[in-house]
Amino acid sequence: MGQLLLFVVVALVVAAIVFGVTVMVSGGDPGLTPVEPDGKSLPLPSDRPLGEEDVFRTRFDTAFRGYRMSQVDQALQRAAYDIGYKGELIGVLEAEVAALREGRTADADVLRRAREAAIAPPPEPVVVVPDVTPPDDKPAPAAPAAAEPAAGEKAPARPAGDEEPAESR
Repeated sequence: MGQLLLFVVVALVVAAIVFGVTVMVSGGDPGLTPVEPDGKSLPLPSDRPLGEEDVFRTRFDTAFRGYRMSQVDQALQRAAYDIGYKGELIGVLEAEVAALREGRTADADVLRRAREAAIAPPPEPVVVVPDVTPPDDKPAPAAPAAAEPAAGEKAPARPAGDEEPAESR
């Protein structure tokens, strides 16, 4: 019985070695293939401060071996930023309350205005649209002639290569 058990163990070891060498030589192991997202992700909102419900509702796409790391990293960075922002806001509010309790209304008013300015939504960007007019058949007006310098003043220097033609001198 002992010899039979030894024979089975040796046969299994030899088979494993032969299989390993065959896979290495043939390159038949494709490795892990990328898995497509399942499309069930629900990211954190980016247009307002986070709330408790936002964190509970957050979902990530699952992959072959867990969640998508990029989605998790982005959510953690957003949560860390929001926690830091709220911590600073709490500090300003505590300083404002302390100033009011001590009777420093001017300091409390400055802190209140700073807090309200930080919470207010950013102003809408102003878009400047250039005036586009159709070209006229009229020639463009000539540039005004440079005024002669007064007595005792130096004439403005001209950039190199910007000389007057010889006929106008």
